[in-house]
Amino acid sequence: MLGQRRDWDTFAQEYPKFRMRDDREVRCYGLLVQALRDGSAVAAVSDEVRRNWLAQRDADDGCTLAAASLLGTQGLAPHRLTAADAWRKARQSIEAGRPRAAAAALEMIKPEAVPLLNELNASPSRFLTSKVFAASRTRRELVGLALIKMAASDIENAAAQLEGKWGPQLHPEERDWIWGVIGRQAAQRLVPDANAYFSKVERDKHLNDELLGWKVRAALRAPKGTDWRNVLEAVNAMSDEAKADSTWVYWKARALLAGNRPTEGHRAEAEKLLQSIASPKGFYEQLALEELGQKITVPGKPLPLTDEERKMARQEPGLNRALYAIALGLRAEGNREWNYTTNLHRAGGFNDRELLAAAQFACDREVWDRCINTSERTKAEFDFEQRFPTPFRESVVRRSREIGLDPAYVYGLIRQESRFVMDARSHVGASGLMQVMPATARWTANKIGLNGFKTEQLHDRDTNIAIGTGYLKLVLDDFAGSMPMAAAAYNAGPSRPRAWRNGPVLEGAAWAENVPFQETRDYVKKVLANTTFYAAMLTGQPQSLKARLGMVGPREATLPAPNGELP
Repeated sequence: MLGQRRDWDTFAQEYPKFRMRDDREVRCYGLLVQALRDGSAVAAVSDEVRRNWLAQRDADDGCTLAAASLLGTQGLAPHRLTAADAWRKARQSIEAGRPRAAAAALEMIKPEAVPLLNELNASPSRFLTSKVFAASRTRRELVGLALIKMAASDIENAAAQLEGKWGPQLHPEERDWIWGVIGRQAAQRLVPDANAYFSKVERDKHLNDELLGWKVRAALRAPKGTDWRNVLEAVNAMSDEAKADSTWVYWKARALLAGNRPTEGHRAEAEKLLQSIASPKGFYEQLALEELGQKITVPGKPLPLTDEERKMARQEPGLNRALYAIALGLRAEGNREWNYTTNLHRAGGFNDRELLAAAQFACDREVWDRCINTSERTKAEFDFEQRFPTPFRESVVRRSREIGLDPAYVYGLIRQESRFVMDARSHVGASGLMQVMPATARWTANKIGLNGFKTEQLHDRDTNIAIGTGYLKLVLDDFAGSMPMAAAAYNAGPSRPRAWRNGPVLEGAAWAENVPFQETRDYVKKVLANTTFYAAMLTGQPQSLKARLGMVGPREATLPAPNGELP
């Protein structure tokens, strides 16, 4: 509110007290105040404002105001944001279907172009037909925005227009960006030509990390086999931050090892990359272990917590406030209090031993989400019993085995769905441990013979497990035992992975990385990594994530038709 009122003096007094720093708009106000008060800070502030502004989805006041000020519209000098940043914001906004944010960006640099923006947004085809030349920077960018808008609904036409009339008139950076957008639109729709569109990009450095990520995905799904050259080029062009992400570390290593005879230098670099992420704790981390010839095993436990360490956690006021709020039903507020206490109340936050003690305090109180999330933050210590707890073990294992499911798969899914919070409820209405939708629950209850079922029973632990596992088993059978496809179906419905499996036969990791929806893509990867680790815990035997992923391709003609009733 202080930022919206432009009450910068009071804002400057209050802002240091806001230690969570988890609100992008407030952060942009804070950066603007810093720049207004200290001209020497403008350069450093501008970089963070640019990142926040380009990352925000809508035209929120804080980042829009900070960007406009640093573009010079309010007299702040030296100007560190440029017109190119504003045009990039407009491009991203048009592709995301957010014309208000695009208009706000144009208002900063070319307010007279806003009517033309509205015109091209209403009908990009008509706009392009009515224009002959793109002589000025503004006209070129507007043509580019029209092509981006067109690509959202007509990929082939946008590609033809760029290849023909408009490509030669655009600046190389503008042209490359639009090819990247067309490639991403095609990749998200699993169009076979996606990799070919990305191959038309002359300089990958003209693309941002998100577009480059989709270039990798398109290359993994190339019709004639993975285009490892495009994979390598795309990852090499990413920012240092993106290059450090385990996803791109893994695929770069795979690209270096591809082909019949990788060089010794490539082998050495790939091994170094794989070793930098190899661990049992995540999807690509587990895959890196397997590429190095190792299986997924349970690591040794850290030293036991001392009585003093446990006592300090039990007596920490912030942790007790958090747990009390959660017990009252104020879970969101309790989680926030817990996170503040462990992360920010003290400079540097809790160290590894303190995090383990706090996690154990939550485990002992059966607040499993705080137990898991807190233990996951340790850097050197790895307490697998905290990170991968097995509550309700008798119920989960017994029910899973009764219907022929791997208990590790069920645990892997529950851990991702609800973190074992029995009263969890999603924004779309899914309920309980296994986050089952009411309509799906009624259908499944009928199929498994659960007579007299009422949806309020979804908060009963054993009923939720019975229905969730029953549905998961039906989905898994429908996908012939493919765990990644069944996980995708559990999250996004069965019709989508039935479509996503069509195309080339892919190794499971490449298929999972190409799932078009980010939420489902992350879900599949986390469920399968969870499953593999739980299997190592439950069986005491080394495990393979690759074996669980398998290969994914079109449904075999010899298999029964898909279950059309499956919700």
